[in-house]
Amino acid sequence: MLAVYASAVGGDNPLANLAVGELPTPEPRPGWALVRVRAASLNHHDIWTLRGVSSSPVTPPQILGCDAAGEVEAYGGLPAPNAPPVGTRVVVYPVTTCGHCPSCLADEPLACRSFHMLSEGSLQGALAEYVEIPATNLVALPDQVSFADAACLPTAYLTAYRALFVRAGLRPGMSLLVQGASGGVATACILLARLAGITVYATSRDEAKRRLAVDLGAEAAFPVGRETARAVVGATGGIGVDAVVDTVGEPTWDLSLRAVRPGGVVVVPGSTGGPNPPAQLNRIFFRSITVAGTTMGTRGELRRLVDLTATGALRPLIGATHALRDAQVAFAEMAAGDLRGKIVLEA
Repeated sequence: MLAVYASAVGGDNPLANLAVGELPTPEPRPGWALVRVRAASLNHHDIWTLRGVSSSPVTPPQILGCDAAGEVEAYGGLPAPNAPPVGTRVVVYPVTTCGHCPSCLADEPLACRSFHMLSEGSLQGALAEYVEIPATNLVALPDQVSFADAACLPTAYLTAYRALFVRAGLRPGMSLLVQGASGGVATACILLARLAGITVYATSRDEAKRRLAVDLGAEAAFPVGRETARAVVGATGGIGVDAVVDTVGEPTWDLSLRAVRPGGVVVVPGSTGGPNPPAQLNRIFFRSITVAGTTMGTRGELRRLVDLTATGALRPLIGATHALRDAQVAFAEMAAGDLRGKIVLEA
């Protein structure tokens, strides 16, 4: 099968480790399914894997990618009675866990100590013509949802959903600042928050990306600078936003802490600009700010996103689509930071 994989990891140029070529098609083990991938999307997680940064060490050749949608091709052994029939359109929930600890039994898999994502450790990824996945991780896909749209949901949109409505606890009428206006999680936050009746502000160093944020529904978008926090506080009547979603890290951390209201929440789903900003603990405790880390979400939350997309209320923003064999071009676009939503590969 054709696959996009890391032929090596580490070094000064992560894209030099990227390869596209033929690898063996997996044979699904008992309790697992084989999915014929029709569309997959890229995430910064893939760049980190090429850099050699992963929650579990990988051994090249390691197939990259967390997100995929396609059709059930086969099962390993007898499928469970409630498993989708072969040929069913599905989107893949990319998280694997132990399945039996208290967190897993409570449908809070993110707290499982055996939490892994596709393309980590011994798990091969989704950027291939076929992907092997636990049968319980298959979410049926209505005909109204395209494979390309579905492939955007499992990482970026699921992370955004949980960041907004679980970790930040946002509700209609509240306010949000999204740092870095044009990436996959950031655009997902803008779209989902606006659907929920939340007032959104955004930041970006790039004027075109600020215009994009406004086009997506942001009330206003600001450059990243010393006066930005004052502008955000002013736009909220001198109070500050109820929550900030900061996927950038070091370059925007000070702004996040200054723009959020006393008692507000700063949610951190990533740190693409650097993971170690000055903590400013004095500001955090004096203003009673909550800092909440988050990643991914639950199967139930992914099903809600699929249902929302099926109604037509949510349409994931896709900035570029490439054939699987052209993954080198797609990865170069992502690494350059020239993002307008998600990048999708079609197999």
